[in-house]
Amino acid sequence: MILVTGGAGFIGSNFVLEWLAQSDEPVVNVDKLTYAGNLNNLASLRDDTRHVFVHADICDSDKMQELLSTYKPTAIVHFAAESHVDRSIHGPAEFVRTNINGTFSLLEAARTYWAQLATADKEKFRFLHVSTDEVYGTLGPDDAPFSEATAYAPNSPYSASKAASDHLVRSYHHTYGLPTLTTNCSNNYGPYHFPEKLIPLIIANALAGKSLPIYGDGQQIRDWLYVGDHCTAIRRVLQAGKPGETYNIGGWNEKANLDVVHTLCDMLDALKPNATGVSYRNQITYVADRPGHDRRYAIDARKIERELGWKPAETFDSGIMKTLQWYLDNQEWVEDVQSGAYLKWLEKNYKQRDTATDTQAI
Repeated sequence: MILVTGGAGFIGSNFVLEWLAQSDEPVVNVDKLTYAGNLNNLASLRDDTRHVFVHADICDSDKMQELLSTYKPTAIVHFAAESHVDRSIHGPAEFVRTNINGTFSLLEAARTYWAQLATADKEKFRFLHVSTDEVYGTLGPDDAPFSEATAYAPNSPYSASKAASDHLVRSYHHTYGLPTLTTNCSNNYGPYHFPEKLIPLIIANALAGKSLPIYGDGQQIRDWLYVGDHCTAIRRVLQAGKPGETYNIGGWNEKANLDVVHTLCDMLDALKPNATGVSYRNQITYVADRPGHDRRYAIDARKIERELGWKPAETFDSGIMKTLQWYLDNQEWVEDVQSGAYLKWLEKNYKQRDTATDTQAI
């Protein structure tokens, strides 16, 4: 059994679905179910006894220790994090609490649990921490992509909180011997992406006839990674990664934000033409850039390919087509997220329930 934190979020839920599609090894899925946690992402597992959902906060160290003692996982895969840069600018405290304090609580629980394991089980155990390329700061147009040796230079409260959590994870390996692994990924996209992020926001707004907002000049460059590829990379790192090591995971797809939006508009023009006959590009509007907006991210993913044999299966063209088609086929999911209806699951299932019973298969 493995324990996954944040497994009702975008990347976490994709990972849980992919894990159970490829393996019979059960998953204990721990999620606080904040605005970005959506159990509708995991609806296909509702009757699957291999998936045990626990509504809990990773900052609750007693609860984390209880779960480890009860389920005795062979690995922890730590996705749980506040992850939206704009939200971190307006409310940094929650990012410090979850990303730094929460990771600390989880590490402490893991250290206590791991220290009590038999020797063979200690050798098998892994703590895999999922992080971001944003910890490295920003790149100039001609700079080499981020490697695992790139110095940290975070520029937002979000990236600073993730950098701090990365350092904590590293310290627990070097100080206590905890077998940790860290992955730093580039911008993910794909199914179940919360519609405040660029790609799902553009799709939703385009179909609704709303403006397509572009920060600044739209020339901010990101390395785009299809979420399914990210999940297979994490599985590979968990399987064969060397404890104490960091692995950068990227898609080798550098694209300017404006180019991504143009691609989506052109695809929508072909797949679901606007009733007016006008291109969706006409809905593009430019808004003031956000503070501290990094200009370019790019990942050098040669280490994970060289040492672990992983490389992305999707090109940007194939991945973005899969993503757009998923959103077109799952408009009910989008509507539930936009209306907030998905949050009613929490009220329906947990109202007046004792916290000791907040564990169930779903």
